[in-house]
Amino acid sequence: MQKMTSAYANKMIRSLEEDKLYWEKLEADSCTYVAAINEEPVIPKFDFAEVAATLARLDEKIAIIKHAVNLANATAQVSVGEDVLSVDMILVKMAQLNRRKNVLDNLRKMLPKTREDRGFASRNVVPEYRYINFDPEVVKQEYERISALIMEMQMALDKHNQTVTFDVDI
Repeated sequence: MQKMTSAYANKMIRSLEEDKLYWEKLEADSCTYVAAINEEPVIPKFDFAEVAATLARLDEKIAIIKHAVNLANATAQVSVGEDVLSVDMILVKMAQLNRRKNVLDNLRKMLPKTREDRGFASRNVVPEYRYINFDPEVVKQEYERISALIMEMQMALDKHNQTVTFDVDI
């Protein structure tokens, strides 16, 4: 049993994934070789059983650590302002808020009035205009509110991920 933070666990997962890529490349590069008929072949050292066992061990460690992180995310409670949320709830809410923030960002960049370009296909010679149908100040305030909320959630999550430990059975 080992205690680790979520930040450490994620770094460990990345390291194990890098090791796994190494062994997968070794397998891909060494499982066959090419030789001309009139030359002595250079046969790469390759032990399929060793590579397969190593990949299985890496996958098992990755699965154990990811499971422990998932359990911790589902059960750990984090204070965000006046709310107390689980880590997985914060992650879901942050994704939702980021999508909404992107919509608001597009709205706040719109000009109050723009000319519609119908191209050569249009038979109407009278220009048409597109007008915004919202108060830009209200959109700006909502954008800033959501940005601040995302930042508050991220800061709480960062503090939690760096300080709170959980058990991993590796």
